[in-house]
Amino acid sequence: MLINESGIEKIEQLAGIKNIYAEENIDLTRYMENAIKAEIIYKRDKDYIVKDGEVIIVDEFTGRQMPGRRYSEGLHQAIEAKEGVKVQRENHTLATITFQNYFRLYKKLGGMTGTALTEAEEFSKIYDLDVVSIPTNRSMVREDLSDLIYRTQEAKFKAVVEEIKGRYEQGQPVLVGTTSVETSEYLSRMLELQGVPHNVLNAKYHEHESSDRCPGGA
Repeated sequence: MLINESGIEKIEQLAGIKNIYAEENIDLTRYMENAIKAEIIYKRDKDYIVKDGEVIIVDEFTGRQMPGRRYSEGLHQAIEAKEGVKVQRENHTLATITFQNYFRLYKKLGGMTGTALTEAEEFSKIYDLDVVSIPTNRSMVREDLSDLIYRTQEAKFKAVVEEIKGRYEQGQPVLVGTTSVETSEYLSRMLELQGVPHNVLNAKYHEHESSDRCPGGA
C-alpha cells in the first residue's frame, strides 16, 4: 500500500503538521494507514456488516458475526466513518493471553476430535499430551471423487447451481458453504432464477439458523 507525495501533503495540511512520519506523529501515521485500509481493503458484507447502526466484524473462517469485537488502532473507527455510523471510542487492550497458555491453566486436559492425529506433535510439545487413534467401527465407504476445475468463476457457480437443482429435484437437502456474505447472496440470486427454494444463512441472517424457517440452507 503506497501513498503518493501529493496525498501525504494533503493529509499533513488537514492535520496541521509538517511531517506525518516524524517520531512524535507515529500514531497519526498508523491512523492514516488504517483509514486507507478501511476505504480500500475492507469490504462491506465480506469483512464486516452494518447492523442497527453498528459495524460488526464477520469471522473470515466461519462467516459468523462477532459482536463486541472491534478492530484496533483506529481501523474500526475509520470503517465507522466510512459507513456513516456513530464513531465509537477505541478499545484499549490491557492484557492478552494465547489460547495455548489459557488452556494450560487447567489441571487436567483431554478431548476427542477427528483431526488430532495430524497435530500430535503440537499437542505433545505444548500440552505434554499423547494422541491415541481409535480405529473406525466400520470400513470406509465414502467415495472420494476427483476435483472439478473450471475456467471461470461464472462457470463454476453455474455448475454448482445445476448440482443443487438436481439434488433438490430428487428431494435431497443440501447445505452449501460459501466464503463471504457477498458470495452467498450471489449464489442465492442464481438459485432464485432456477426456481430452487432455499434459505440464506450468513452473517446478515444468522438468527434464521435456529428458527423453524430453516429446513435447509445456501
